[in-house]
Amino acid sequence: MIKRERYKRLVMFLASVLVIGLQTFNFAYVWFTEYNFREVIGSVYWRRGHWALIVLYGVIVYIMSKLFGALKVGYMRVLDVIISQILSVVCTNVIAYLQLALIGRWKFMSHAGPMLGLTAVNLAVVIVWVIFMRWIYTRIYPPRQVIMIYDSDNPEKLLKNISSRKDKYVISEAVYLGNGMDYIKERILHYQGVIVGDMPSHERNLLVKYCFEKNIRCYCSPKISDIMIMSSEKIHMFDTPLLLFRNRGLTVEQQAIKRVFDVAVSLLMLVVLSPLMVLIALLIKLYDGGPVFYTQERLTQNGRIFHVYKFRSMRVDSEKNGARLAMKNDSRVTPVGKVLRNIHFDELPQLFNIIRGDMSLVGPRPERPEIAALYEEEIPEFSYRLKMKAGLTGYAQVYGKYNTTPYDKLKLDLTYIENYSFFLDLQLIATTVKILFQKENTEGVEQWQTTAAVKKDRKSRRQDQD
Repeated sequence: MIKRERYKRLVMFLASVLVIGLQTFNFAYVWFTEYNFREVIGSVYWRRGHWALIVLYGVIVYIMSKLFGALKVGYMRVLDVIISQILSVVCTNVIAYLQLALIGRWKFMSHAGPMLGLTAVNLAVVIVWVIFMRWIYTRIYPPRQVIMIYDSDNPEKLLKNISSRKDKYVISEAVYLGNGMDYIKERILHYQGVIVGDMPSHERNLLVKYCFEKNIRCYCSPKISDIMIMSSEKIHMFDTPLLLFRNRGLTVEQQAIKRVFDVAVSLLMLVVLSPLMVLIALLIKLYDGGPVFYTQERLTQNGRIFHVYKFRSMRVDSEKNGARLAMKNDSRVTPVGKVLRNIHFDELPQLFNIIRGDMSLVGPRPERPEIAALYEEEIPEFSYRLKMKAGLTGYAQVYGKYNTTPYDKLKLDLTYIENYSFFLDLQLIATTVKILFQKENTEGVEQWQTTAAVKKDRKSRRQDQD
């Protein structure tokens, strides 16, 4: 297993080259047999032009695959990878068809059949590739036997999350930190990996260094300071290395690019989705005669309060007893609202907030001031999320859930803030399309919860400071 682990990246690289090469080969076949003729483009295409077009198609396939995470066969679930590959193939061929239309001065518009056939063939290719490579991957790299080390904090949530990926990990033993470091180190030697839960920094450092010494894979639940360290800049001006934390948020150039992109994409989406938004408005109005839109105070960059726009998904009197997050099986949600919330279409009016400058396409989820204040009583660092504008989608929205705890939501949002790039924004937008129909991402809080906070947040924060 250890020897095979060395070749994992090579195996996945060759698998990626294979699927991209097959799609590119299929495109080349369609180009030479169906599109490269005088009647369509007016002249015979030059030899080097053939290769330029084919290579460009391969580059687009690669970019789309990276954008949707379509090459992560061993990392994501099979269905997730298949959905990613489908989106990648469709987007690639739409771009390629527009490119061919330009080359042929729009004469290709009447020759869409071959491109549709190419799309169908490539969809079959990628689905077969995903299933086959998953089978190969599980044979070469079976689930890793791991041990979990936990402190007095209940590890139930982490255990549940990791146990949901039995194709990757099998937690064979869970050991309480109070058993002593000597006993824990002896048990670690029997496993292929160690999961270190929330615990004080001193004990965690001892375990991490021990795993490093013994060449044992180690998974850690990061502290807030860890996320900041990961994005730091290395300084080597003298013989003592330094890490630089700029803590300044986005640069002026990044802000300008992000704002232009926000406005351009939001205007385009409003034009494309306007018929759907009118239909949603009619359904809401016809159901109970109440207002179509729902406005609510939310927080954005630097703690500024703004009014967010949403399609109303609950009864008009849903908050007569005070503010609270939506619960599981919440009776306040209307039948129309239930559908809208499941596919996130209740958020579409926030495109107007983006155009106004209150929000961005990508950023931390906008919280209500009163709920954020409750979170900050337990986690003062929760306000760190306000270093950037609130977002329609974002890191926490994609990789978390509606009922993700505030402490975990903070760490997800800080991961985005500290690692911001334009390409990361594109990745998160692409991933958002993929998760639109994943119901678990809209799952409400428990009946006993007013907010997403749980008792463990106080303990987690104290350990984060240790």
